[in-house]
Order: sequence, then structure tokens, then C-alpha cells
Amino acid sequence: MKINKLEDIEAWQRARKLVQEIYRITARDGFSKDFGLRDQIRRAAVSIMSSIAEGFGRRSNREFANFLNYSHGSTAEVQSHFYVALDQSYIEKKTFNSLYKQCDEISRMVLSLSKYLRKK
Repeated sequence: MKINKLEDIEAWQRARKLVQEIYRITARDGFSKDFGLRDQIRRAAVSIMSSIAEGFGRRSNREFANFLNYSHGSTAEVQSHFYVALDQSYIEKKTFNSLYKQCDEISRMVLSLSKYLRKK
């Protein structure tokens, strides 16, 4: 599939859904009052999709691949924040597992696309 616009990138689409879910979860009582963690996990999640977008906008395979690596790093940061949320009982284990898995999938997609771009 040819990527003609940002919205064609499946990793970006999945990152967008993850951001929506994180905003929903962090708006809940306990989580919403932990301003530091709430804001940090939101920023990191937004960074996943923003880095994909910025890289795509550069119109260079090499630069796009570099920004995909930034996105990968933000994904790991979000996963780390999930542990804090779990440990503070802001999320249940089932929610943690689902969110963590979503991050893993996005991470794999981003790395695959990055590798592909570097070979071109």
C-alpha cells in the first residue's frame, strides 16, 4: 500500500486510538488528580503519533525513519508510565495488559516501517 497522506499510516492510526484511550482513562478520579503522571503519559502518547506525523512531513526516507525511532522511544515511555499507573491502582491489570499490548503493536509497526525506509 502506498502512503499518500499521514492518515494512511496504520501505526499513526493506532497511535491516535491509543491517545484517545489514554485521555479517557486519565480523566478518571484518581488518575486525573495525579497531575504529573497524567500530563506526562498524555504528552508521551501524543508524542508517538506526533513523531510519526513530523517524520512523514519531512519527505525524506532517512528523516522519516529517524522520527519513527523517536516514536518508538515514546512508546516505551508510555509503557513505563503504565507500570506507575498500575502500581498506584489507577488502572487494573486487565487494562494495563490491553494498553501495553497496543503499545507493543505500535512499536513493532513503527520499527518495521523504519527498517523498510532505511533500505529504500
